[in-house]
Amino acid sequence: MRIALLIVFFVAAIVVVGGALVLAFDEPISPPELTSVTRALDAVDFSALPEVQTFKARDGMPLAFRVYSGQGNDTAVLIHGATFTSASMHAVASALQARGATTYSLGMRGHEGSGRKGDVDYIGQLANDIDDFMQTLPPRKTGERRVLLGFSAGGGLALAFAGSPEGNAFDRTVLIAPALAYNAPTARPGFGGLVNFPMPRVLVLLALNQIGVTAFNNLAVNAFAAPEGAKYSSTRTYTFRMAASFGSGPRFLDHLRAVRGSVTLIVGSADEVFFADQYEPLLRPARPDLDLTVIPGLNHMDVVIKPAAVDLIANKALAP
Repeated sequence: MRIALLIVFFVAAIVVVGGALVLAFDEPISPPELTSVTRALDAVDFSALPEVQTFKARDGMPLAFRVYSGQGNDTAVLIHGATFTSASMHAVASALQARGATTYSLGMRGHEGSGRKGDVDYIGQLANDIDDFMQTLPPRKTGERRVLLGFSAGGGLALAFAGSPEGNAFDRTVLIAPALAYNAPTARPGFGGLVNFPMPRVLVLLALNQIGVTAFNNLAVNAFAAPEGAKYSSTRTYTFRMAASFGSGPRFLDHLRAVRGSVTLIVGSADEVFFADQYEPLLRPARPDLDLTVIPGLNHMDVVIKPAAVDLIANKALAP
């Protein structure tokens, strides 16, 4: 019995020490720049970009957004992708505005001078921020439709939010090349070279969170192929709690089933971050009415930049 106890103690000590070393030293290292993503916005005309405004979240933090005033009866809310800012959705927002929708492009906490760069205070705070923003809007007008659109990590977050009780604030959800769980069949290894994450540290943090230990959730787990100075993209690392907040998480199929109203998904066939052909077999069984379009020849950023793609997004979002 004594020997068995010593063995258990020895193994436990190795696990604890090993876990501590992983947490202390397993830092994420930025991969080489993925220019098809990080430099894509260099081609966008930002001459008509609205100024940043702010609203106060429930913790009093001022959070950024841009408004594109429309003359119609529809309202659209946009969520940008990982590392980017509200400006990165300018082409999509402009297309929605041109069709009459008053469009709000949110600058998510941790990305646009809002709070600590690449960090949140707790897992789930970004979803709370979306809810707080919706509370700032005036009451619905008669016949008004509200549409939630999210791109990449923002698409995953849009899916999680739309599938939550607060998601009834929207009538329609549009997912643009959405990021699902990191190990979903749609995810290319390392997200196509866009992200590097130290899996040992991630696994230790997942295990600690399972037993209620969150003290280390401020540690970095994602490093992006986004150099300093890239246009409208400067958040280079995410903490564990940010990474767990910005996306759909492992319950993406449950979220998809729970979404009220229609769900549209648009992705380019040449997406270098996700496997475009895997969305259909993965998601269709959970959502038979999913409106899914794969645009031939377009890559990850093309779908929020190219005129044909943003026109398709706007038309789908605002279809009768």
